[in-house]
Order: sequence, then structure tokens, then C-alpha cells
Amino acid sequence: MKKLLLVLIAVIGISFAANAQNALGVRLGGGQGYNAELSFQKGLGASRLEFDLGWHNDNAFSFAAIYQFHQDIAAIPNLGWFVGAGGKVDYWSGIADNNIGLGIVGQAGLDYYFQAIPLQLSLDIRPCFYLIPATNFHWGDIALGIRYVF
Repeated sequence: MKKLLLVLIAVIGISFAANAQNALGVRLGGGQGYNAELSFQKGLGASRLEFDLGWHNDNAFSFAAIYQFHQDIAAIPNLGWFVGAGGKVDYWSGIADNNIGLGIVGQAGLDYYFQAIPLQLSLDIRPCFYLIPATNFHWGDIALGIRYVF
């Protein structure tokens, strides 16, 4: 039974790796006041996971995890659109007693893959509905993503 489970895990892992187009880079200008975010995308075929770690000055950090559906735009080669949803955790210090924020995020945008070089540019918006420390809605900011594709 253990061998069967290990084989199953290996097959699933190899299939994710075979269909995956991963990207690593930065997301600039978005994130509800977080000026820059380290960004990683894990391809899953027609969908992907995006993980972003943002920072603002020395006292605030943010982590977002979003599941995205991605589709190419047939009329323009290498251009695609994406939409997704996920969660966000914020941490800040020295501002108030409630220094943890939790929210539900949505994300929508366009991305372009260069064929000559392994580069992806994206433009997106990520609104957030905060649940903690208080319910609050933020429309999000437009962000530019620059990622190395591998």
C-alpha cells in the first residue's frame, strides 16, 4: 500500500511538472499599499497558483495565495487573460494593537509572454474584502508583474 501511494504521488508530481509553466519575479504597484511583492506562479495546465510576498517600509508584510484560471487570447499571439480568487494575510507592527489582517481577494488581468526570451509581463487588479480586524473593502491597485518564466 505504501509503495502504491508513493508511485501515485510521483505520477501526480511528474504530471504537474510536465504541464507546468512556472514564473518567478516581482509585482510592482499593487497589493493595498504594498509597493512591491515577490511573486511566484506555479502552472497547472489551464490554471495556476500565484503566491506573493509583499512588504511596505520596515513594519508591514503581506502574503497572498490565489488560484487563477488562465486563457489565451487567440487574436493576439502570446497574450492571455486571467481571473482568480484566494486569500491574503497582512501583518504590521507599531501601528495598533490589531496587527493581523485576513481577507478574501479576487484578481483579474492580462499577461504577455515573450517568445524570444523567458519573460512574462502582466497588468492586473486585485480587490480585497478584509474580514479581520474589521470588515472593509479595498478595490485594489493596478500592478505590473515582471517574471522570469521557467
